[in-house]
Amino acid sequence: MTMMRLRDERGLTLPEILIALLVFSAIMAGVLGVLRRENKLMWRASERMNALQNVRYAADELEQELRTAGAVTLGNQPFVVYADTHVFAFNANYVTNTTGDFTAVYYDPDAPDQIAQAMLQSQRYTFPLTSFAYPDTTYKNAAGINSQAETIIFYFTLDTSTTRTDDYLLYRKVNNQPSEVVSRNLLRTAGTPWFQYTTLVSPPSATAYIGIVPAVNLPLKHSVKLHMAPADTGTAARVDSLRGVRITITATNGLTGTEERKRTITRMIRLPNAGLVTRANCGDEPISGIALAAPVVILPTGEPVVQLTWNPATDENSGEKDVVRYVIWRRRLADPPFTDMDPYISIPAGQPNYVYQDEDVASGDIFFYAVAAQDCTPSLSPLSTAGPVAVP
Repeated sequence: MTMMRLRDERGLTLPEILIALLVFSAIMAGVLGVLRRENKLMWRASERMNALQNVRYAADELEQELRTAGAVTLGNQPFVVYADTHVFAFNANYVTNTTGDFTAVYYDPDAPDQIAQAMLQSQRYTFPLTSFAYPDTTYKNAAGINSQAETIIFYFTLDTSTTRTDDYLLYRKVNNQPSEVVSRNLLRTAGTPWFQYTTLVSPPSATAYIGIVPAVNLPLKHSVKLHMAPADTGTAARVDSLRGVRITITATNGLTGTEERKRTITRMIRLPNAGLVTRANCGDEPISGIALAAPVVILPTGEPVVQLTWNPATDENSGEKDVVRYVIWRRRLADPPFTDMDPYISIPAGQPNYVYQDEDVASGDIFFYAVAAQDCTPSLSPLSTAGPVAVP
């Protein structure tokens, strides 16, 4: 009995242990191999995503701003200033620091004046990577106020901070202020420049079409002081015929050799403000001729609203025909004068008659209203007022 119990309680033999270790090692080796492959695949996917995010960010930034070229420029101010394979400069009211300036793309109260309005002639400087100096005039409206459309420049240049000789940076520069890096780890795309341009081609006896500007015709630059001046024709006006910008960018993940990953993106960016009719007479203060009425109207729901109505300004359909919007002010009796207040709302021009319902009212409120026509300068007509309006 004792011998059988001892025989039943014996452990693994050395050969059995060695076999178990061998099997376990083989299993672990297989598992680790799978994990290594999965880790390598995940790393490669991550690096491809880094390159893709880099190129998308650069392209998105360019598209977001290039589309605003020509936004709220004065009639004699060019919308495109300089166009080459690696430099593109344009004017646009992209950022404002003026409260109530609803003509700008973005409002930033902390933006310095140096980047929120056009440069003066005295601030003329040479664009990066070019021999072109700008501006050669100061752009002011009829009231003598400086244009709010600043000059924005995007350009590609070699990155001297790396050991590579094919590594580029994308810079953004506003007016004569320091340049800022938008994106890095960028490469030239073989056989394709950073910037290409489309232009309106008008053959003498054929239908006009949009074509690519040949590289041999670049750079295009606004060499005439005033846009639409008598001298702004022929070769000098080629830059005014641009209708779009094609960007081609190749980005990397910042690594080299076998670990480098590349992604290329091509995008056509339309310039929606190009080719718009320039109002040669825009600049004089609009003639009002507006009759503003502000009765209280009770909606079917029983809620009161103040219904503002007015006729088109004299200069909308006759005269200079340069009215682009109507600006509305609203104040209470204790508020400062309209001229010291920010606008309440603006309404685009182009209607036979105008109606705006102010629903942000309550019983017992007493308001005064004013409306003015605004042209493309932008200048305002004299105010037409209505009130006091007592809400029952």
